[in-house]
Formats: sequence, structure tokens, C-alpha cells
Amino acid sequence: MSKKIISVFKFIIFVCLINQVKRSDKHILKFSGLKDGLHEFFYSLNEEFFKNFNYSEFNSGKFNISIKLSKKPTNLELKFISKGVINVNCSISNESFNHDLLSKLDLVVNFGEDYDDTNDELLVLPFGSHSIDLDQYFYEMIVLSIPLKLVHPGIKDGTLDSEIVNRLKEFDINQEKSINFDPRWNKLKELKK
Repeated sequence: MSKKIISVFKFIIFVCLINQVKRSDKHILKFSGLKDGLHEFFYSLNEEFFKNFNYSEFNSGKFNISIKLSKKPTNLELKFISKGVINVNCSISNESFNHDLLSKLDLVVNFGEDYDDTNDELLVLPFGSHSIDLDQYFYEMIVLSIPLKLVHPGIKDGTLDSEIVNRLKEFDINQEKSINFDPRWNKLKELKK
């Protein structure tokens, strides 16, 4: 093999090792020593977790995740529940506010010859596996529960006093405006009725 190909392989291995270092082992669920039955695990996340995924759609966030693991002789069933708060900017006024998030995920883990995670609700691990990396599941569960349009509660109830909102109200096409019509048209309007 040529020296260029070898150096490309070395570079790829180096990049892979760097990416592995970024990920933490805090979210690895080890199930090999557990007895059959129900087990519960708790995790906490903040915005630093999402920076590892280059995700920056909210200003800050804190999440508490509980996992109920039902271990059976042939498979594992995991039920994730995440409760948290994110600080985001309003889609209309750009004012920051806190938004509560609740997300759930059910995952079944089976064992087979090869690793397969193509199905969102089914994970196939090779025989002899003893742990699951939960990072990707945490990330997807939380990010997919964030609404596309986030509106400040003050806009919904009319209590937010913002220059941007006031300017937008000026251009509201649904708002009735008093338009002075030429009185000569009144006779034509009567014919229309």
C-alpha cells in the first residue's frame, strides 16, 4: 500500500478517536450483571450534552431522565421519560423565555448476529453485548420533542410589551381598520345588496 493511503487511514483513525473522547461514559447503561425484572435508572443532562452533537437551538436547558428497564431472558424493554426546561428565543419577538418539555421513548432491545439500529423503536445488539450507549437516544428523544415554532406566553395572552410585537400589530391584516370611503359609493353598495 502506498504511503498516502496509510496516512489517510491514520487520519481517519485519529478523527474517530477524537470523537470517542468527546463522548462520555456517563450514559452507558450496563445491563449484563442485572437480574431479570424491573430496574430504574436516572440521568441528568444540560446544554453541554447537546454541544457534543453541535446542537445549539436553545440558550440553556436542564433535563432529568428516568429509564425503566425490564430485563427478560430474551430481550430488554426500556421506557424513557424526560422532563426538562429549555430557555429559547421566541419565533416572533425573539424574546427569551423558558419552555417546559416532556418527552417519552419506548425501546426494545433484542440480541442477534449483527448490530442494527435502523428501526427507531428496536435495537438489535450482537450476542454477548453487555451495555447500551444512551447518548443518541437521549439526544433524539429531546430534540424531536421541541416544537418548530416557539411562541412566548406573553404573546399568547397579550401581556408581552415588545417593540417588535407592537410593530407587527401595525401590519396585521386581520385587524379591522376604519377606512373612509367616498360617500358617492354608498348608492352603489345599496344596489349590490
